[in-house]
Amino acid sequence: MVVRRFWPWIRQERALITGAVAALVVGVALRLLEPWPLKLVLDRLFSGDEAASGGGGPMALLVSAALAVVLISGLRACTDYAQKVGFAKIGNRVLRGVRDDVYRHVQALPLAWHRKARGGDLIIRVTRDVSLLRDASSTALLPLAGNVLVLVGMIAVMFVLEWRLALMVTASFPLLWLSTARTGRGIHEAARKQRRREGAMAATAAESIGSIDTVQALALEESFAGQFSAKNVGSQKEDLKAARLSARLGRTVDVVVAVDTATVLFFGAYMVFDAIITPGDLVVFLAYLKKVFRPAKDFAKYTGRLAKAAAAGQRVVELLDTDRMSDDPGAVEAPRLKGEVQFDDLSFGYDGGQRVLDGASLTLRRGETVALVGESGQGKTTLASLLLRLHDPDGGRILVDGEDVRRFTRASLRANVSVVLQDTALFSGTIVENIACVRPEATRDAVETAAKAAGADEFIRGLADGYETVVGERGNTLSCGQRQRIAIARAFLREAPILVLDEPTSALDQKNADAFLNGLDRLLPGCTCLVITHDPRLAARANRTVRLTDGSITEDAA
Repeated sequence: MVVRRFWPWIRQERALITGAVAALVVGVALRLLEPWPLKLVLDRLFSGDEAASGGGGPMALLVSAALAVVLISGLRACTDYAQKVGFAKIGNRVLRGVRDDVYRHVQALPLAWHRKARGGDLIIRVTRDVSLLRDASSTALLPLAGNVLVLVGMIAVMFVLEWRLALMVTASFPLLWLSTARTGRGIHEAARKQRRREGAMAATAAESIGSIDTVQALALEESFAGQFSAKNVGSQKEDLKAARLSARLGRTVDVVVAVDTATVLFFGAYMVFDAIITPGDLVVFLAYLKKVFRPAKDFAKYTGRLAKAAAAGQRVVELLDTDRMSDDPGAVEAPRLKGEVQFDDLSFGYDGGQRVLDGASLTLRRGETVALVGESGQGKTTLASLLLRLHDPDGGRILVDGEDVRRFTRASLRANVSVVLQDTALFSGTIVENIACVRPEATRDAVETAAKAAGADEFIRGLADGYETVVGERGNTLSCGQRQRIAIARAFLREAPILVLDEPTSALDQKNADAFLNGLDRLLPGCTCLVITHDPRLAARANRTVRLTDGSITEDAA
């Protein structure tokens, strides 16, 4: 299932796969030839027949055999290098594409799905699970595939050399197969549970570290440490269980190999005495016998790694198979919109539950600022998220410039909307990068102009490195007021015709709120603005005030 799901990425590397497989096949053929110079020496040099050693005498035969050993080993080293590097390139390229697409897929999943998902587990899937697939493919799966080819080739040669001895060897294969299949299932199940527990560990760590201020303030360190430790213990138990099963399988293979070797040595020696086979045949047979069981030994060695990789692959496939938000069939790129917005009889409920919006209708004329007020939980933020198509309504429609927003691609629609939220999130990087993220092609002058218009230039230049100051994760090294002014600078830089403000001043003190409102006053002209607020000063800047109650518009006053 994992290989089938990853096939589109694998198919792109057809040429490299062909070359690597060719090197693998040649390497297998050379492995089959390795014991034959020794057979030649034994059969001809020690047969007692001078003519059998060839025209050049015994020394020439020894030199030829020695050179053959060196040549075969040298060529095999070259083919092994070529196939290992080739398959490593294939694994890296394929799984690089998988990781990129998985990351893009996660970003396109609906918000409703993200609200239920655990961030730490998602990070493990996108990074570590994909890396585990890559490592296992190059260090376990491909060597095992090569050894299986060697197994098939050597068994064929063994039957040609002496079919009775070959039957003695292959008689133990059903026992090995049953033991391997049963143990492999146990190891896979243990690995699957361990990957799930590791995802839960990562989720717990991400949750506690991401809210470390709350954790410390409420003295919850020991509580989270206990949860993490319990999951850690469970993960280690599953890992130890898989190690025990793998070790048991390895020892089973060792015993079978010893019994088969003793059997072949005993009966093969009798056949040499009876001149049924030559001493060289027996040596080649024993050399092949040692390598025939290598795939089984390798499976015992690599089975834990392969099981973890299979479990990781299933987790990645599960993520890829989750339905993402997609544009409607025939959706087109939105042009530069003028900004007239109409909410027409909208109804919506999260996950099919109680309706948050029920028949809400509202029109925002071009260039108009509308304040949306009401008690918490009445659906104000939901209305804004529907405009951005973070969700789609259960009923009704949203029109921009008279066109249903579903006619446009999500990305092009959102490019026409600027958003300033209650708690603006910044990203790790410099301040100039955080402002320019909404318009990556913007020049440094354009960024600074936007910051000046937002009233952010003065405080930015007062920082240690000015615009090159690196902010912490989510911008926690800046105050809430500073983050909000950077959000206004982003809106200035984006120059979108529609602006959505969601409680932007609720966490600001008087001084920072005044600075924010001054920047906002310069931004509003020319924008169609929807302001969600409880702040009377912000509502006073609107052309109209609209009240939302129980999911419907109940007041609309100029």
